[in-house]
Amino acid sequence: PSLFSGIMSAREQQQAQPPAPTSAAAELDAANKYEAVVPHWFYCKIIDSRERWVPFSTQDSERLEEAHGSGRDKEDLVVPTSGGRYDVHLKQRQRVAVYWEEEISEVRRCTWFYKGDKDNKYIPYSETFSEELEEAYMIAVTLDEWKKKLESPSREVIILHNPKLMVHYHPVATSDDWGSTPTEQGRPRTVKRGVENIAAEIPNGEPLQIDHLVFVVHGIGPACDIRFRSIVQCVNDFRNVSLSMLQAHFKKAQEQQQIGRVEFLPVNWHSSLHSTGVDVDLERITLPSINRLRHFINDTILDVFFYNSSTYCQTIVDTVASEMNRLYQLFLQRNPHFTGGVSIAGHSLGSLILFDLLTNQKAAPEEDKHSREGSRTTSSNMGAEEVKEILKRLELSEYCDVFEKEKMDREALFLCTEENLKEMGIPLGPRMKILHYISSKTEMQVCLLDALYSSRSHRFSQTRTSFTIYDWSGTQDVSANYPQLIYKPTIFFAFGSPIGMFLTVRGVKRINPNYSLPTCKGFFNIFHPFDPVAYRIEPMIVPDLEFEPMLLPHHKGRKRMHLELKEGLTRMSVDLKNNLLGSLRVAWQSFTRAPLPAVEAASTDMEAEAEASMEKQTEAKPEETPTPVKEEPSLINVGRLNGGNRIDYVLQEKPIESFNEYLFALQGHLCYWESEDTVLLVLKEIYQTQGITLDQPLPGSQ
Repeated sequence: PSLFSGIMSAREQQQAQPPAPTSAAAELDAANKYEAVVPHWFYCKIIDSRERWVPFSTQDSERLEEAHGSGRDKEDLVVPTSGGRYDVHLKQRQRVAVYWEEEISEVRRCTWFYKGDKDNKYIPYSETFSEELEEAYMIAVTLDEWKKKLESPSREVIILHNPKLMVHYHPVATSDDWGSTPTEQGRPRTVKRGVENIAAEIPNGEPLQIDHLVFVVHGIGPACDIRFRSIVQCVNDFRNVSLSMLQAHFKKAQEQQQIGRVEFLPVNWHSSLHSTGVDVDLERITLPSINRLRHFINDTILDVFFYNSSTYCQTIVDTVASEMNRLYQLFLQRNPHFTGGVSIAGHSLGSLILFDLLTNQKAAPEEDKHSREGSRTTSSNMGAEEVKEILKRLELSEYCDVFEKEKMDREALFLCTEENLKEMGIPLGPRMKILHYISSKTEMQVCLLDALYSSRSHRFSQTRTSFTIYDWSGTQDVSANYPQLIYKPTIFFAFGSPIGMFLTVRGVKRINPNYSLPTCKGFFNIFHPFDPVAYRIEPMIVPDLEFEPMLLPHHKGRKRMHLELKEGLTRMSVDLKNNLLGSLRVAWQSFTRAPLPAVEAASTDMEAEAEASMEKQTEAKPEETPTPVKEEPSLINVGRLNGGNRIDYVLQEKPIESFNEYLFALQGHLCYWESEDTVLLVLKEIYQTQGITLDQPLPGSQ
C-alpha cells in the first residue's frame, strides 16, 4: 500500500505543477513512461551437478502465460510442452516427463535475472522477489527517483542506479554477534530486467502436427555417446537435427503445410536388465583391482553376453517389446488424431534386438497368404533366373530350356538326384558337373525364409514366437519367446549395427534374396566407415558379387572435399603410372632396335604399331586392375529385404577423421546421434512413403 500511495502522491504532485513546454513535457513523459515487463517461463535442469535455467520455447512460454493469466493456475492445471513430451503442472510449478522416467524440474515465471558467479549464466530471481523488484522499478521510473536499495530474502542488496545499471551485491561472509545490516560490500553482480536483455537462447518451437513416430532403441551400456550421455539426451539431439534438416530440405512442403515433423522417442532396456539383481551377483565375483575398468565392463560390455543368455535375453526382448507397445499406446492417447506410420531404429546391439524381434513377428493371415502367393511367383521367377546363371557358369547354357520346361528353380535344383537328371535327359558329362556343383554348395546354408526354417525346432503361441539363436561357443542352443508388437513398422533403421556378424556367428551363411521381414517392408543398414562394431548385410544376400555400399550423400549436396581430392589423386596416379610405363616401353624398344638404313622405313612403321599398341594397353589398363569390378548401384539386385532397394549405406568420414582410422574408431561408432547425413536419410525415406520428396534431390542418392 505504501508503494502505491507513493506513486499516487507523485502523480498528484506532477498534476499540481504548472504545465511545462510541449517539447520538454514530451521528453519527460518518454523518460517517465513505465512499461510492464514481459515474462518468460524457464525450467531448472541439473547439468554436471549444477543448476541451469533453460527457457521454454516462445510457443510454450506463451501457452503457460495464457494459462497463468486465466487464473486457473490455482487449480491443478496441466500444460503440455516440448512437443508433448513434458507436462507442466502449473500449480506445483513442476515439469514432468511423459514417456520416460526423469527427475522432476522446477518451473518458474521469470522477469528479473542476475548473473551467476561460476559460469556467467543469468539466474532468475524467485517469482515473489521479482514482483518486489518490478514494483520498485515502476516507482523509480514513474517518480524518476533512482539509486533505490532493496534487500533480498537472503539479506543481499540490490541497487537500481538507473534503467541500464542495476547491481546485486553479495553479502560479506564475516559477521559479528550483534548482527549487521546488509551493505554494498562484496563483488557486484549484474541485474537484468526482461528475458530480451540476457541474450538467452530461446529454442524454436516445434510444429504441432506429427507425421510419423520413430522408436529408438539404444545399444550396450547406459551411456550412448562419447560424452557419456543417456539415450534420452542423444535422441533429443537426433530430434533437434531432424527439425533443422526439415527446415533446410523440406522447406517447400513446410510452406505448403504438407508436413509437420517426425517424433523420435527413446526406448530404454538397460535399466530393466540391471535391476534384476544381476549387478549384485556380479559384484560378489568381481576382482577388487582396476575397479573402474571392471565396473565399466560389467555395466556395458557384458550386455552382449546377457543377450546371448536364455534368461537375460528373454528379459531384454520382453522389455523392448513391452516398452515400445506401452509408448505407442500412450502416444495415441495423447495424440488421438495421429494417422501417421511408425518406424523403429536401433543403435549397435539395439539394432540386433529389433532385427530378432522383427524376424519373429507374425503377419496377419490374409496378408501372409497374399505375400506367400506373391513371393511364390517372384520366387519361381528369380529361382529360374538363378538356375540359368548356374548353368551358364558351368558352361551348360544349352540345357536352360530343359530346366525351364521342368519349372526348376534353385531350391528344386539343389534337391535333384542323379536319377532326376537322368529322367530329364541330361547326358552323363553335364550331369556330373551339375552334381559336383550341388555337392560343393550344399554345405550348411541357413536362410532367413519361413520355408527353410523347418529344419530348426520352433515353438509357436498366440502372442509369442520362438526363434533359435546360438551362444558364443556355437554348441548349445538357447531360445527366447519373442513378443508380438501391436503395430507394423514401416521402416527399420540400423545404426552401427553388428547384425551381419551375429548372424554369421549363429551359422547363417546366406540370407535368401526372397526373404523379407514379416511385418516391416523397409530395412536400412547405416554405418560409419571406421565403425568397429558395424557389419554389412548385402554380401550375405549376394555372396558371389563384390560391390561397395551406397555412399550416403552429404546433407549440403556434394561429396566432402577431401574425398573428392583423394579420388582425383588416385585417378591421377593411375594415369601417371600408365603413361610412364608406356613411355619406358617405347624408349626400350627404340633403344634395342638396330639402326640400319635398309630397315629405316620399316622401323617407322613398327614404331607406329608399337605406339598404337601402347595406347591400347594404357586405355585397357584401368579395366585390368585386380580390384573387383564395381557394378552400378541400380543394377545390383539385393533381394526383397528392403523391397528391392539397397540396404547398406556408408557415411562420409570427416576430413580430420581420415588422418587416423584407429583414433576415430570409437567416435565412428557413436557419431550417429548428431549426424545430419544419417538424419536426412531417415527423413527422406520416411516422407517418401507419403509421396513427399526433398526440395532438391541430393547427388548420388537413390
